[in-house]
Amino acid sequence: MDKIAVISDIHGNIPALRSVLEDIETRKMDQIICLGDLVGKGPDSSEAVEIIKKVCAVTVKGNWDDFITKPTEIETIQWHQHQLTVQHNQFLEELPFSVEFLMSGRLIRLFHASPRSYYDRIQPWDPIERRLSMFENTNQTENILGSREPDVVCYGDIHNAFMQNINGKTLCNTGSVGNPLDIPQASYVILEGNYGSEEAGSLSIQFMRVPYNIDQAIKLAKEKRMPELEPYIKELTTAQYRGAHKS
Repeated sequence: MDKIAVISDIHGNIPALRSVLEDIETRKMDQIICLGDLVGKGPDSSEAVEIIKKVCAVTVKGNWDDFITKPTEIETIQWHQHQLTVQHNQFLEELPFSVEFLMSGRLIRLFHASPRSYYDRIQPWDPIERRLSMFENTNQTENILGSREPDVVCYGDIHNAFMQNINGKTLCNTGSVGNPLDIPQASYVILEGNYGSEEAGSLSIQFMRVPYNIDQAIKLAKEKRMPELEPYIKELTTAQYRGAHKS
């Protein structure tokens, strides 16, 4: 059996990322896939990019990874932009939209927010039509098997880990490594099955929660004089969204 760790939404939080990677190391994963939003919100976007480049087999693009490379007059985003080099921006610009593969006979598709856009946010309580639309093929998604729709979709973006079975399909969200908005612990998912196999077999989806040093994450943000510090601290400590900046 093969094991794939799926992480998402690091948002420049290095203590959280390192704790998750240590947990992944103990579980002997075959590969790590990242579903985007490496940067922004937290203070260490550049280090997050460097680490993800080294440890992840595939990284797809998130909404922060998309708009942080574009001109803006928003001072907070400008601050985060100044943490990145030209090489970091190039890496983010070249990230793919989605990744998909067969595992134990299921077609599994991974992307950041939806099959249509980095910015199309789908919540677990949205109407069933919206949630079923997550399985659609679009010209953005990879579509390795032509018109066949995925059996399993896993995404990030909303920072809220969940799994639902809908009409025989499975929709799951990894939650967030660096900015969880359900409980104040880093979150990721393990997919376990026969990677690349068209033959039906056992497949498991396991949700992992990893405590990390939140005080250290806050200390790093204070040391860098990061803007919007108080909303960031409240989100890390309470796992509740305060609305001061985008997910």
